[in-house]
Amino acid sequence: MIEIDGSQKSGSGTILRLAIALATATKQPLHIYNIRQSRPQPGLMPQHLESVLTAAKLCNAKVKGATLGSRELWFEPGEVLGGDFEAEIGTAGSISMLLIATLPLCILAKSKVRLHVSKGGTDVAHAPTINYMRNVFIPLLKRMGLDVAITVHKYGYYPKGMGEVTMTVEPTLRLQPIRLEEFGQLKSLKGISICTGLEEKKVAERQAKTASAYLAKKGYAVDVQVVNDKSNPLQKGSSIVLWAETTTGAVIGADAIGELKKSSESVGLEVAEKLMAELSAKPTVDVHLADMLIPYIALAYGDSAFLTRAISDHLETNIWLAEKILGVRFSIQKIGQIFKIIKHGN
Repeated sequence: MIEIDGSQKSGSGTILRLAIALATATKQPLHIYNIRQSRPQPGLMPQHLESVLTAAKLCNAKVKGATLGSRELWFEPGEVLGGDFEAEIGTAGSISMLLIATLPLCILAKSKVRLHVSKGGTDVAHAPTINYMRNVFIPLLKRMGLDVAITVHKYGYYPKGMGEVTMTVEPTLRLQPIRLEEFGQLKSLKGISICTGLEEKKVAERQAKTASAYLAKKGYAVDVQVVNDKSNPLQKGSSIVLWAETTTGAVIGADAIGELKKSSESVGLEVAEKLMAELSAKPTVDVHLADMLIPYIALAYGDSAFLTRAISDHLETNIWLAEKILGVRFSIQKIGQIFKIIKHGN
């Protein structure tokens, strides 16, 4: 049985999500304790609980301790057969985080997986926006041979959520390693600025205009698609994602979300500054994508490598878990002001 102390490293829900995914990949039972120990409200919150229950459905697992507030969990995975699955978060908890938790299981399936997630947040704090997932995360996974698509039916924001998304995944017999060791030359800069129920205030346009103007002053031209969304009459909100593509195949992104008492201009400026921090460092993976890629390159056969501008708590945590559960080996090299993350072949 795999034993994981959830208070280690970041002490966050990341440990729970990834431990379940990697335990399923190895077909080993998991015992995790001190779940989310470092958070103001430790234990399973609604979005974490739904991630556990959805993962259990996907792999026919036996689960003990899956209750709200629980700090200890036993998870015994079975086979991932495939099929259609439903998940309902019921709060503005992040749909993206639920997809991140379950996607590594889906690639192990015997047949196609269709996961429909409702009543959650597509664009909420402390999680990647759904358009970041679709335009930054997924394209890089496709380069590793993963056939996955995300469809948004309704956007959802804090505090009500009410977002709705479907993820479809074809099983992958073997993930391909990825080597992104040079930034190369900038090929394109794109973006999507979206608002739901805020068209009259021109929120999406204002976010896009501010971001574009900031980047223009730095010498970068960006093509931002403006979307005035009407999918969710119950919850207004906004977000913006920008991403850069380079000649070596690197995809580097940044996002920001609208909030009460936060102007559209400040949202646009925030995302542009985030992207500029990445472009100035010339990595091949942005600081958030870096930790999200770890389970996939850990499961892929052979060496993988990428460059990132910072070593986050989540990145350290994910490397620690992959090494502990899968027995793979990573190393980190500092090259000037950036870091090279290497997964050594298995």
